[in-house]
Amino acid sequence: MALSKPIFFTNLKTLTKPLHPPRLSYLSLRFLSFSSPEEAAAERRRRKRQLRIEPPLSALNRSQPQQTKPQSQSPPYYLNPNNPKLPEHVSALTGNRLNLHNRILTLIRQNDLEEASLYTRHSIYSNCRPTIFTINAVLNALLRQSKYSDLLSLHRFITQAGVVPNIITHNLIFQTYLDCRKPDTALEHYKQFINDAPMNPSPTTYRILIKGLADNNKLDRAMEIKEEMDAKGFAADPIVYHYLMLGHARNSDPDGVFKLYEDLKGKVGGVVKDGVVYGSLMMGYFLRGMEKEAMECYEEALGENSKVKMSAIAYNYVLDALNKNGKFDEALKLFDRMIREHNPPRRLAVNLGSFNVMVDGYCGQERFKEAMEVFRKMGECRCSPDTLSFNNLIEQLCDNGMLVEAEGIYGEMEGKGVNPDEFTYGLLMDTCFKENRPDDAAAYFRKMVESGLRPNLAVYNRLVDGLVKVGRIDEAKSFFDLMVKKLKMDVASYQFMMKVLSEAGRLDDVLQIVDTLLDDGGVDFDEEFQEFVKAELSKEGREEELTKLMEEKERQKAEAKAKEVEAAEAAKRTKLFGNKETDSESQAEGEGQALDGTATEPESVELTSEAQNSVNAEDRSDGAGAQVTA
Repeated sequence: MALSKPIFFTNLKTLTKPLHPPRLSYLSLRFLSFSSPEEAAAERRRRKRQLRIEPPLSALNRSQPQQTKPQSQSPPYYLNPNNPKLPEHVSALTGNRLNLHNRILTLIRQNDLEEASLYTRHSIYSNCRPTIFTINAVLNALLRQSKYSDLLSLHRFITQAGVVPNIITHNLIFQTYLDCRKPDTALEHYKQFINDAPMNPSPTTYRILIKGLADNNKLDRAMEIKEEMDAKGFAADPIVYHYLMLGHARNSDPDGVFKLYEDLKGKVGGVVKDGVVYGSLMMGYFLRGMEKEAMECYEEALGENSKVKMSAIAYNYVLDALNKNGKFDEALKLFDRMIREHNPPRRLAVNLGSFNVMVDGYCGQERFKEAMEVFRKMGECRCSPDTLSFNNLIEQLCDNGMLVEAEGIYGEMEGKGVNPDEFTYGLLMDTCFKENRPDDAAAYFRKMVESGLRPNLAVYNRLVDGLVKVGRIDEAKSFFDLMVKKLKMDVASYQFMMKVLSEAGRLDDVLQIVDTLLDDGGVDFDEEFQEFVKAELSKEGREEELTKLMEEKERQKAEAKAKEVEAAEAAKRTKLFGNKETDSESQAEGEGQALDGTATEPESVELTSEAQNSVNAEDRSDGAGAQVTA
């Protein structure tokens, strides 16, 4: 059925009508056609009037004054070559670099830190360069096992290789120097970080610095860092306040403890809900002799209606405060409560530090058997002891004359996958000497060296002194010969061994040590040292032998130097005149071969290392001259 034209347009308007109410600036729908030219003209006039009333948005924008752009804009940060380079983003850890990262993490989990560090070094100049996150994982693993020299060596290597560190890298370096009892060096690195690094310190940075400075008796400097943290707008950190309060408690300054606590209360609104500060607050009360107030603080933090949030760390400091102030029974009740509340991963009320605190508490009560039982129950709470935990218990047992029990704990380290360190062997060695077991003491030291550890000079001196006291001079001399190449001996160590050998009438061994010393140059053999050796040799009238030995060494050095100079001159002559002589000699040899049909090989010329270097230098200079001439 056909529709008339007016009905058609009416239906079309109905279909095209919007579902939502029209806006005020709604323009009427333009028809597809008009019934007459007059109707179309009327529509055009209506639209012009509408546009005059409501101009388009583009016209409105043109009428507004345009904002003038600045004449000069600074380029982006990464385009300015004068700015320090930024560290890599975590998005760089993809593809082959992620595979390398996982491979190194596997080595770390297998406790093969030497291979992990070596693998990282080799990868620096390969096609698959490790990210800073991979390097941080290796550095952190070395820090956990107190391998400070290896950590600093790897850090120097990546710095020379141009790897840009991030904030975690800087934090690890701060922690390393503070653990090594070098707070001044840590502060120098922090100052350089503030001046040059393209990043700001994090709350973790301040926690590491403040804790390390407080532990190294730099409490005034730690307070300055805390004020700097406040000036930068960081929120009040209860952990930072806890470290400072604990430092004041160690210095027997309860007034400083309460002053910091009041400062924290004022910044958090009057109520401290983080339980980490309550352990150090209790120590402040105990220092004042206010036992009742200390236990009221304990009830406030751990009572039934308490709103204080207690973490495993907060529990540990409360345990420590109770143990050190005659409240061991209360500490036992609290520890049992922590074990009951511990429900990993939902609730972590116990950690490795909890067991260390309780081991110290039991040992303080001379209940060593129970201390070892608690130590062995770590696995039940999914805690794994580390080297520090083993050393703590071994030291407690050794100090109380329980060497057999300490050796039993030492024997459990391998089964737990924990490697003993220099401190472990030093404890056992010293206790063996106290128990009149020099053979076992020497065995522990030798095992330490064979396992790749680096005993310091103090441990070596204690070993040699212990062996000499029991008359084992030959064994002491053998350890001296072993360690003189691995340790940087000081003058006192040399003189001690020489004195022992001299008193035993072994002056030939004394002269042998001097001979080695003059060759290696480990220490300065100055006049004072020479007088000491002459005094020992004069006991048998052999002081002239030292003079002859020194003269012989000087003569050998002069001869060696002359030979090197002569070899260098010979190499120079060969370079300058060797071509003509070689041509004439080869021509004569060719004629001789033509006459008798025989051939001779030219004599080979051996050059010393310095002569070869001079030849190479002349080759480079000749090559440069040839290029200029060309």
